[in-house]
Amino acid sequence: MPEKKTYRDFINYLKEFPDKNGRYGAYGGAYLPPELEPAFKEITGAYMTICHSTKFIEELRRIRREFQGRPTPVYHCERLSNLIGKTQIYLKREDLNHTGAHKLNHCMGEGLLAKFMGKKKLIAETGAGQHGVALATAAAYFGLECDIYMGEVDMEKQKPNVTRMRMLGARVIPVSHGLRTLKEAVDAAFEAYLKEYKTAIYCIGSVVGPHPFPMMVRDFQAVVGFEARDQFVEMTGQLPDAAVACVGGGSNAMGLFAGFLDQPVELYGVEPLGRGPGIGDHAASITFGKRGIMHGFESLMLQNQNEGEPDPVYSVASGLDYPSVGPEHAYLYDCGRVNYVTASDEEAMEAYFLLCRLEGIIPALESSHALAYAIKYAREHDGGTVLVNLSGRGDKDIDYIFEHYGYGERFLEKYGIKA
Repeated sequence: MPEKKTYRDFINYLKEFPDKNGRYGAYGGAYLPPELEPAFKEITGAYMTICHSTKFIEELRRIRREFQGRPTPVYHCERLSNLIGKTQIYLKREDLNHTGAHKLNHCMGEGLLAKFMGKKKLIAETGAGQHGVALATAAAYFGLECDIYMGEVDMEKQKPNVTRMRMLGARVIPVSHGLRTLKEAVDAAFEAYLKEYKTAIYCIGSVVGPHPFPMMVRDFQAVVGFEARDQFVEMTGQLPDAAVACVGGGSNAMGLFAGFLDQPVELYGVEPLGRGPGIGDHAASITFGKRGIMHGFESLMLQNQNEGEPDPVYSVASGLDYPSVGPEHAYLYDCGRVNYVTASDEEAMEAYFLLCRLEGIIPALESSHALAYAIKYAREHDGGTVLVNLSGRGDKDIDYIFEHYGYGERFLEKYGIKA
């Protein structure tokens, strides 16, 4: 285990990590079949060239401003805060980013990179569909082809996003093997990329995969944290006491944390506890996982004790049911800079309905996990502030939620709120 670190140790962190081998301490790297090594060397070289290019940076800023609608606001949840106690809850409103989630932040960067490299197609996986919609949007914007691989279970659960992807011109390719969810979608997308890497680029949906993907996605998502830090100080005159984000693969969390790692702010990554701690009932890779290699990178993962194969995973939120986590999160856990906690399906659903009814905001189920922990944090603290990354909006989830939870009657009645 690395030496425990405080925020003072992170002044130059974003420049120093990952190292030249793409590692964050013991985690990360690039475990690739030999035929893909030249392709990833090309991607790494191209990214390291353009990320320091004034022309690229200016174009990305223009896209964020004029197309995505950035900066997204920070919002004070006054009614929710007053219901819970004295601690004030704030939201970084990534649900207001174009396409309804944080995913477009890295998808537009990846699309711009693909154009620079002369690629003709974007290939990716998606779970909840937010990454798929964002990448289909980027492909339409840049005039590129787009293939999205999605598990059949998630396609049924997230029908509105499947329709959006197809309307934007993407091919949505069902994945029918295994559990038919996110892990299998990643498998299928990698297999497809292996056949088309000369003319296509793989655009992974989180801070996972072989180097340089975790670094690239973090860098593109860091705009969330840097905006939020400046906005919060402007609104309140000080930094938040805590910042909270949900963690599946961990892209929205790394985006938020990037702005606060070197600041005196407590950081919380919230994993999905699902139905409970049993195997196959959750997707809390840091809480219950151990070191392993999957999808070309080393990190903490949920795996079979004997065979080293990934365990089955589950979450009510399709974007969180992944059996591993970004290598940077594993490192930040080991060194103690970020606290990794959990929220169950029930806790996430309660937070979902409270935000709907008290603030007029319908959150994504993924983001509801972060909000659930923020509510718990607020109950346990007598004052102060907590900032939540509301990583996406919940349009994609409403049919599923109504079918299984109605209008939230059993969650709201304990607060005296009529459904």
